[in-house]
Amino acid sequence: MAKSKAKSKAKAKSKRVAATAKSRTTAAKPAGLLERLAAGSVICAEGYLFEFERRGYLQAGAFVPEVVLEHPDLVEMLHRDFVHAGSDVVEAFTYYAHREKLRIIGREKDLEKINRQALRIAKKVARSTGTLFAGNICNTNIYDPADPATHKAVRRMFDEQIGWAVDAGADCIIAETFSYAAEAELATQAIKKTGLPAVVTMAMHKTDTTREGLAVGEMGKRLEAAGADVVGFNCIRGPWTMLPLLKDLRAAVKCHVAALPVPYRTTPAEPTFQSLTDPNWTGIPDNRPFPTALDPFVCNRYEIGEFTKQAHEIGARYLGVCCGAGPHHIRAVAEALGRHPPASRYSPDMSKHAFFGTNKLLKPVNTGYRQQL
Repeated sequence: MAKSKAKSKAKAKSKRVAATAKSRTTAAKPAGLLERLAAGSVICAEGYLFEFERRGYLQAGAFVPEVVLEHPDLVEMLHRDFVHAGSDVVEAFTYYAHREKLRIIGREKDLEKINRQALRIAKKVARSTGTLFAGNICNTNIYDPADPATHKAVRRMFDEQIGWAVDAGADCIIAETFSYAAEAELATQAIKKTGLPAVVTMAMHKTDTTREGLAVGEMGKRLEAAGADVVGFNCIRGPWTMLPLLKDLRAAVKCHVAALPVPYRTTPAEPTFQSLTDPNWTGIPDNRPFPTALDPFVCNRYEIGEFTKQAHEIGARYLGVCCGAGPHHIRAVAEALGRHPPASRYSPDMSKHAFFGTNKLLKPVNTGYRQQL
């Protein structure tokens, strides 16, 4: 009888331990993309290409993320910097790590290696920070609406990159920077085949239509019908020339809307960062600031914060900044949404400044001199 009771107690204890372990596992699992969007906003930091070009680890023009293989520690650190600043998503740095781009620089043999390495790095950071781990595909630069053979080639390129992302355990897939809605549809279909959530964003050039001539609303409806969970815009346009497009898109679709502009002051006359001109400086290659002389046009963090507020009011819930972004821009997005990421500990406090401050411990000999600075 005693043995039977002991056995029952041991069995009950074993069940409690298993239930506790299961509970802990469930609690530790981070919410997925769609759960997070249902609860509020999701911030995604992009802009790795420009940041590594500025630092001297990536070549402008080619814009291939060779740094993933050559300096993986730096890629991991930038991921962590963006999460520290408020990003909810760690996007694997596989933008332009596709067959066509690698062929152009003579590194096609490294295709799988660079993708798997980028995915490993992103997963490591995401899993250690409780953020989302996203795979990434993008415009292929081979799509030709008049050539069906390119459509098949594009789909093969998407399938192989998405396959590696699925193998790595990605939580979602981001498909970005498409000019043709039809190419974006192919990307959406390839992602949805895996069952993972799809974030699909378009790059709008000088006209307010896609390269095949679709208006924003029609483009959005087609991508939503193809299965995209989030539809929107990334790259190319700055905050103030992207904002009008968001209104049209939000009115046309029922799914979530994304807004990730470049942090440059584009205008109605020059709506993309590729079309910007600089009347104050000559000697720029091709007389075009894009991509290496855009410094005079950079948005400050307060502009990015204001854009975030306005985009949020329109109804965009997947928010971030693209090429040219630094962690301070992402912190501005987070703080505009009322968040306080770890980096907010170091948000500006000019009350402590020796000349412009108001702290009572500051010396009058300096604060009284502020007008002379």
